[in-house]
This record gives sequence, structure tokens and C-alpha cells, in this order.
Amino acid sequence: MGPTGDPLSANPIPEKDMYSRLVGYVYVFNLIVGTGALTMPAAFEEAGWLLSLIAIVVLAFISFLTLTFLIETMAISNARLHLEKTIIQDNEEEVIHDNVSVNSGEERPLLENGVKRDKPNPTPSFEIRRTMEMGTMASMYFNKVGLVLFNLCIIVYLYGDLAIYAAAVPKSLRDVACTYEPQNFSCNGSKSESDPCWSEESAITRMDAYRIFVVVFFLLLGPFTFFNVQKTKYMQLFTSLTRWLAFFIMIALACLRLGRGEGKGQPQVADISGVPSLFGVCVYSFMCHHSLPSMVTPIRNKSKLYGVLLGDYSTILVFYLVLSMTAVFAIANGGIEDLYTLNFKPHGCDGLTSVKPIQYFLVLFPVFTLSTNFPIIAITLRNNLGAMFAMARSNGHARVPAAVTRVVCPLLALLPPVVVALSTNQVEVLVGITGSYAGAGIQYVIPAALVYLARKDFVAISGGYQHRSPFSHTGWIVLTFTWTFIAVVFVTVNHIV
Repeated sequence: MGPTGDPLSANPIPEKDMYSRLVGYVYVFNLIVGTGALTMPAAFEEAGWLLSLIAIVVLAFISFLTLTFLIETMAISNARLHLEKTIIQDNEEEVIHDNVSVNSGEERPLLENGVKRDKPNPTPSFEIRRTMEMGTMASMYFNKVGLVLFNLCIIVYLYGDLAIYAAAVPKSLRDVACTYEPQNFSCNGSKSESDPCWSEESAITRMDAYRIFVVVFFLLLGPFTFFNVQKTKYMQLFTSLTRWLAFFIMIALACLRLGRGEGKGQPQVADISGVPSLFGVCVYSFMCHHSLPSMVTPIRNKSKLYGVLLGDYSTILVFYLVLSMTAVFAIANGGIEDLYTLNFKPHGCDGLTSVKPIQYFLVLFPVFTLSTNFPIIAITLRNNLGAMFAMARSNGHARVPAAVTRVVCPLLALLPPVVVALSTNQVEVLVGITGSYAGAGIQYVIPAALVYLARKDFVAISGGYQHRSPFSHTGWIVLTFTWTFIAVVFVTVNHIV
């Protein structure tokens, strides 16, 4: 999800870097399931189990719908790039009279008159062989205003991501470090942020301790934003294994309590006031569109690509339902923390286990996984900010001063999330806001707009083609825009009221 780039610079994926559909299935699965899943049980409790079940099924379908739009746009973009390069080669032989424009605002066919009669028109290949990132496709089909809005949406989403990480990690550390239990504390309520951290005589409150951890977190990980780092294969393997071990343990512990007939939860069936938060959490939890191209392109055999992605979404939907349903029925009403792992903290009063190593592992699980992702997201945001500065200078062709890219952009990437994290530690609220607005833009609006413009721009090709979305009727695009507008208005009104 880096800055926008030149489509012609995209090269085919080398054979040695390609993998099977099963590996692609696992990669996409790991890409989708992350922090959002940890906030879903609390959102289910607020909205009610039945309403949440219906909502998450609908949101999973809409997310998969726009995912097929993105795949189709990738296929069309690969075909366009194939024709672009073919035409450039033919131009060198003086075969083509005029070059093809990549500006989707010009309504003309790809191939114009001027082709020699003794040579057939080039045949486009819709095989997805080149990684067409969202930014690259946006530069192909959006005009300047659309490109600015696209970059702003990506940047806002990345800011939200960093703020979520910056709140989740220190909050997890704070809840392990602070051991004071008020005498009047009930498991059905939450500890006050003004309570002492260690003892009644302690001058440091729980909020003070949280803010100290926020500062330490940024001092340790913030400097990486000024350099270039990449997540290694071994780090990715470690975080994946840690994630799945943690989720398996949490589900198993909740199921054991329910199996013994000791479930304490009596969740409500439906509460419309909890829907705005649930909407944002679900959008955030199904988010993969921004990074999907780099995961899908290396799949060797894409003949059943939509089947693989449907399998991913179906499995993830079941996984989210099992995680959330077992939580709301196993834990007493009002007892689910906004970050589900905090329900397993060592000195909690309604924990699902008393085994100390398991308690520490689960509550510190976000610290391990989110800390490794934070520098990568911060660098991605830094690069996108740099691209925005370049775009503002002579249509992106002027060189941005080194001081801006090396100092200003990293600071702009870090300071706003610091301010947000210092102001609030409500992770569920941050996830809900990020998902409801920037997340809805990336997951719904941008894929629908891209596929509409891509189909319109590729007017020279008629009939079906490879990787065409099964939802090819224009009505599905209209439905996506309508759904997004209604959902965002509903969420906004509920936040205001």
C-alpha cells in the first residue's frame, strides 16, 4: 500500500516467487484476521447477539462483493498494461499511429485507426501476472481530484491503524503492570482510569501508567519510521503462529466454560444503539483490500481464484462468530473488555483460566504482534505522505526536498497517533471510527469506483473475460454506493446523537 506508481514499471512475478492456492488462502486469511477480531466480542455484546449475527453476515457479503470488483480491476489493468507495452513496441516499428492514453477521463477506445492492415490488433491478456497495487490502479483510472481523495482516504486509514496499535499495546502493558483492585470493584463494571495503579498511596493512576507506556512505545518503535525496514519471513511466521495459538486458546477456554454449564453471559438479542460500533468493527475486521494485490498476484494457478477467496471469507466469518458468540455467553454481561485479550489478565476477577503462563501470554499477545507491524505501517504512511507532497509540486514531477521526506514526513506520520493515543485508550471506539469512515472508503467506495471506471475505459473489449466479477451487473455497483452512503450517514447520526 505504498505511493502511487507508474503502471508500466510493474513487472511480472518471477516463477520462483509464486505459490500455490493453499498458501495464498493462508496468506489472505492471516492478512484479514488481526486486531479487529479482538474488539468484535465487545461489539457483539453491545449490539446483541442476533442483530450482530445478521449484521456480520451482511457485511461479510458486501466486503466479498467489493473484493471481486478489485480482482476484476486488477485483471483489466493487467490487460491494459499488456496492450500498452505491445503498442509501445509496435510504435517503435511505426505500426501504430497513436499511443494509448491511460487517462480514464478520455472516452476513446484503446486501439485507434492507424494499424497496418497486414498485422492484427494485439489481443489483451487478462491474466493477473503483474502486481497492480490500489495506488497504481487509482493512477490509471482516477483524475487528479479522485487521486487526491484516494490518497487522503489511505492516509486517514493508516493514521487510524497507528492510533489503534498505539493504544492497544500500552493498554495491554498497563493492565498487566497495574495490580491495584478497588474494594468496591465489580466484575460487571470497569475500573476507573483515575484509580491508583499499584496501591492507594500511589500517585500514579491507571491513566498515568497508560500514558507512560504510550511514550515508551513511541520512543522504542518510532525511530524505525525514519529508516526502511521490512517484515522478514521469519517474523511473519512468528506473528502468525502467535496469533493462531492465542485465538485457539481463547476460543477453547470459552468453550470449556460453556461445556461445563458455567457460562455467565445472558446477552441481549438486539440493541440498535450498538450497531454503529459494530459496523466499524466489522468493516475493519474484514479489511484486506488495500494489501490484497500483493497477496493474490503470486498465486500460481488463478483458475479458481474467487473460490479461494470465498473460502477465506466463509472460514473467517465462522471464526469470528465462534470467537464472539462463545465470549458473550461465557462472560458475564458488561464484563467483556474492548480488547478481548484483557479478559484473561492475571489479576482479573472473571478470567476464563487461572493458569498464569496462559494469562500472561494472552494479555501480552497484542504486544508481540502489533509491535512488529507498527513500524511497517508507519513507514507506509510516511511514503504516502511523501507521495502527496510530490503530487502537490508540479503534478508530482518535482523532487521533494530531502528534509521533507527524511524528517517532516516521519514526524507527521508519528505525532498525530501519539496525540490520539495519549487522549484516549478506547480501542473499540478507535476501531469503529477508523472502519466506519476511512475503512468504508477503502473497502466499498474505491473498489466500486475502480471497477466502474475500468469497465468503462476498456470499451474496446466486448463479451466476457477472465476474472470478471460474478457480480458484473452495474446494479451491484449502485447497491454498494447506496449501502455505503446509508451506513455512513446512520453511523454519523448515532455518533452525534
